[in-house]
Amino acid sequence: MAKVAPDGLITALDIGSSKVSAMIAKKGDGGELIVLGTGQRESRGVKRGYIADMAATEAAVREAVEQAERIAGLNIEDVWVGFSAGGLVSDVAEVEFELGGHRVEQGDIDALLTAGRQSIDPQGRMVLHAQPALYTLDGLTGVKKPLGLHADRLGVHIHVVAADGSPVRNLDLCVRSAHLEVRSIIAAPVATGLACLSEEERELGVALVEMGAGITNVSLFAGGMLVGLHSLPMGANDITDDIASAFGTRRQQAERMKCFHGSANASPRDNHDMIPVMPIAAEDDEHAGVQITKAQLIGVIRQRLDYQMGEVRKALTQLKFEGPVGRQVVLTGGGAELKGIADYAQQALGRSVRLGRPRGLTGLPEAHGGPAFATLAGLAFYAAADPVDLRTVAPTGQTVHRPSGMGLFRKLIQAARANY
Repeated sequence: MAKVAPDGLITALDIGSSKVSAMIAKKGDGGELIVLGTGQRESRGVKRGYIADMAATEAAVREAVEQAERIAGLNIEDVWVGFSAGGLVSDVAEVEFELGGHRVEQGDIDALLTAGRQSIDPQGRMVLHAQPALYTLDGLTGVKKPLGLHADRLGVHIHVVAADGSPVRNLDLCVRSAHLEVRSIIAAPVATGLACLSEEERELGVALVEMGAGITNVSLFAGGMLVGLHSLPMGANDITDDIASAFGTRRQQAERMKCFHGSANASPRDNHDMIPVMPIAAEDDEHAGVQITKAQLIGVIRQRLDYQMGEVRKALTQLKFEGPVGRQVVLTGGGAELKGIADYAQQALGRSVRLGRPRGLTGLPEAHGGPAFATLAGLAFYAAADPVDLRTVAPTGQTVHRPSGMGLFRKLIQAARANY
């Protein structure tokens, strides 16, 4: 019989377009995260990251969580949920006020954060994160602990992530309908960055490309925080659909063909390797299957990849990811499990590319150690850190100065270039 979950337990829930996955973990004595149980179910009610069928998604959530509970031998009540749908936007706000040269006290920091809450302008969207990232003292950026230092001016950079309200509310309702309490809804790029990127990478500047089943999120990290985000309504499922359409077979077989025989790179022997295909119209006749060359399959995959990587390249350009800072790209998500994708992306983007896998988790099953589970692992890391969120701070009448987020982003890029 399952036991009631003890205090300090973390349950992460990632609801994607292809799968719903859950993870139960706890903090070890040394602060490490220990995985107690995982669960996974096919996602049938999610399209492009949005919930399109409440009942089907709720059933998948229940089954994934129940599987994790059985493995862990525990019953859980609340979850940290990832949100990856389009409509995510990221900005960096700056709040600053005069101190007059005295030492920074906790009251000053509290007042600054309280004032920071007022500077957030979601422009009709729902705020998912409003977190103090770095402090400034007399214009010096990158101060992590200003307490006790003298300054004439104290400021803070606030990392804000917002999303369209209705999809977030639908996600919340779906999870609560499965009799689970929602601790918090986390933007997927924020979580994934914690699982895949080192602290140094986030400081120097790196692009994280999450190739999900229905959504590709291109996010930029610099100065230790997320400073830019662009969502593309495309993903690995589009490759599967192209294969199914090109060879007249079912999506399920097309997915198997992509996983077992597909590749992002071609070789001369691909013209000689044959792959059996069962067309939909010939399923009643077991002898009616046809064969295609591996080269034909890769040709279909490459055509879609060429388009998707072209859109990723445009997104990186729009985010001003260029120069010395724009050299490192980390590729993750289920689409990053395609054979040869890192080498292909490196040529297509003209940048150094590596695969991002979850790391730093003890007891993580090998089957859940690939790029497809990076967001799930990141949710657990986020929950363990439980960072300060300005949405819980009471409002105040303090007057603040707020430069544009993009202006700050440019300052971060310039600082990174200067230190490169």
